[in-house]
Amino acid sequence: MLVLRDVQKTDLPGLKRLAAVLNTVNLPNNEETLEAIIDKSVKSFAGKVKDPFEREYLFVLEDVRNNLIIGTSMIIAQHGTYDAPHIYYEVSEREHYSASLARHLRHKVLSIAYNYEGPTEIGGLVVDPPYRATPDKPGKQLSFVRFLFIAMHRRLFRPRVLAELLPPLLPDGRSLLWEACGKKFTGLTYLEADRLSRQNKEFIKELFPSSDIYASLFPDRVQKVLGEVGPATRGVQRMLERVGFRYVERIDPFDGGPHFEADTADISLVRRYRTVKLADEDFELEGDDVLVAAERESGRNRFRSVRCQARLDNTVIYLPARAKEILEVKPGAKLSIIPFE
Repeated sequence: MLVLRDVQKTDLPGLKRLAAVLNTVNLPNNEETLEAIIDKSVKSFAGKVKDPFEREYLFVLEDVRNNLIIGTSMIIAQHGTYDAPHIYYEVSEREHYSASLARHLRHKVLSIAYNYEGPTEIGGLVVDPPYRATPDKPGKQLSFVRFLFIAMHRRLFRPRVLAELLPPLLPDGRSLLWEACGKKFTGLTYLEADRLSRQNKEFIKELFPSSDIYASLFPDRVQKVLGEVGPATRGVQRMLERVGFRYVERIDPFDGGPHFEADTADISLVRRYRTVKLADEDFELEGDDVLVAAERESGRNRFRSVRCQARLDNTVIYLPARAKEILEVKPGAKLSIIPFE
């Protein structure tokens, strides 16, 4: 069985292993960056970051049989502040007509925009390749746990939720849009700019063009990826659309990946969230497929969640013995659940 939990500082070696395998934007293969992400998350789960909208939560998925971290996902309570605004391109269409030439043209236009009181963002989803497309559905678990946690703590998050999806990238990880635009205005590589932007967004405001950009000026292959979802991310797109997210005609200024958003209250998994009490008896038969979570107010491990079969009886839940063991809970404990189907 797999366990979802809050990241710990002792997880650094496991995250380094995963980052070395993947080296993605979501999980960079840089020890200093990983240490900073872990430290911010540990303080956020413990409530030591005073402003709840400055908190960032990193979840890890662990194969408890092998003590191996096999994936991560993240919630950023608010993406977009006065110190670090949420920056994106608004995508619109502009029409031009020449009567003398009898020519009517439509152009896709990119307009840089800033949000200083941004939405909650979900991201950081990575899964170790050997575990992908397995019956445990680790990617789906890592996706759903974020909605479960948001539902458990609605006051800590914004009324809108954002998901930035990766577009098609070049085989070496470079971005076609960045090569055509961002690199020419900053002199940075895609990975350098992404790493720098985690701490400093000033260079974007100062170096990026403030005027509209006509996408028609880009090569055809660049135009084709604007707002497109990469092959490895299409499953995430379908999941998001099923629970209520929609493309909002905005893209990432670095790679052109589309932005999907939803009202927090309208996300189906948030609406179907419930709290229940743990029954005395074990349950070992086939029942409801759920994601169930338990929390503690103190200690190192504040949050734990598992996917399992359960039987629900009004406000009481019956769980398998193994699930209770992993959650470290006793009869009468308050648990939080969302459906996993």
